[in-house]
Amino acid sequence: MDRLYNIWLLFFLLPLLCACSGAKGQHEQYAAFHPGALWLDNESVHINAHGGGILYHEGVYYWFGEHKIAGRGGNSAQVGVQVYSSDDLYNWTNRGVALAVVETEGHDIERGSVIERPKVVYNAQTGKFVMWFHLELKGRGYEAARSAVAVADEVTGPYTFVESLRPNAGIWPENLDTAFRNTDVDVAAYEWWTPRWEKAITEGLLVRRDFEGGQMARDMTVFVDDDGKAYHVYSSEENLTLHIAELSDDYLSHTGRYIRIFPGGHNEAPALFKHAGRYYLIASGCTGWDPNAARSAVANSIWGPWEMLGNPAQGEGADLTFESQSTYVLPVAGKEGAFIFMGDRWRPRNPIDGRYVWLPIVFEEGQPVIRWHDSWDLTVFDK
Repeated sequence: MDRLYNIWLLFFLLPLLCACSGAKGQHEQYAAFHPGALWLDNESVHINAHGGGILYHEGVYYWFGEHKIAGRGGNSAQVGVQVYSSDDLYNWTNRGVALAVVETEGHDIERGSVIERPKVVYNAQTGKFVMWFHLELKGRGYEAARSAVAVADEVTGPYTFVESLRPNAGIWPENLDTAFRNTDVDVAAYEWWTPRWEKAITEGLLVRRDFEGGQMARDMTVFVDDDGKAYHVYSSEENLTLHIAELSDDYLSHTGRYIRIFPGGHNEAPALFKHAGRYYLIASGCTGWDPNAARSAVANSIWGPWEMLGNPAQGEGADLTFESQSTYVLPVAGKEGAFIFMGDRWRPRNPIDGRYVWLPIVFEEGQPVIRWHDSWDLTVFDK
């Protein structure tokens, strides 16, 4: 069986390695997006920035994402966080490793840990670049459920690891009823996903369980508002509930102010953005590496109340979000109301071959809508 698998892997990887790991040289410049296709950088290598986000700084876009490797173990962090730069969003230059894993055994970001969904923001007060990401400690699966932060003086790094933690230890969410602000809970006493369990989640069962050690934090994003305030949005409570947490003025820690939204809604892969004074959220359901139908929500204040809008994807393939999962919504510089949905098409058996699904977002009757395009360019926003 192992021999057959090795033969299969060889034939599967050989064509891909030409694009992903070698055959360096120049290729024709892109003038459009081609969702789901191989996307080559300036060295003719498939871009390796999965689960990523983009920072626009001083006229240049910087794309940060997870560096994957080939094979079944490729989803663990063997390299770190990669960064690319572009001035047109189509063509990207490899700027190297922004945050590298370390070789020290027991370190939070040692080689073999899990580093996911890195997002970088610029702090105008400190002049620092701050990276937040979801971290799982080596050898512990997904039980650690931590957030981690790193900082740099230059946008491309190197980033210095600061700490990892579970957010808001010893602090109650603002919108949890005071009647439930106690830690007298026995999670094992509830049967999984019965009406009684659902009610317990609404009443903060898992928040109460994790009160002292801090809240679980997995899939995440970071959003900076017009006033410079930054917010950490993450999937918590065993991926059942999203939290929106305010970051400190230097973006390196939490202030302790946070809310829960859609308790028990099974939302992950959050992407938050603002349009016409309203806050929008795109997320996915919880089906592991397999795609599912996206969902969206809106609020007049980041602190809610939040209202569900349904699946923003429309047309053929919308039920699986065109075989992708949200990671970020990118505002296009210089184009008012222009946003790009950034999604990942995961390939868990060979993570380095993960593809990128970037599609334009349009607004119809106040709701974000995403439709499939085999190929498209930024002139779509001029119509």
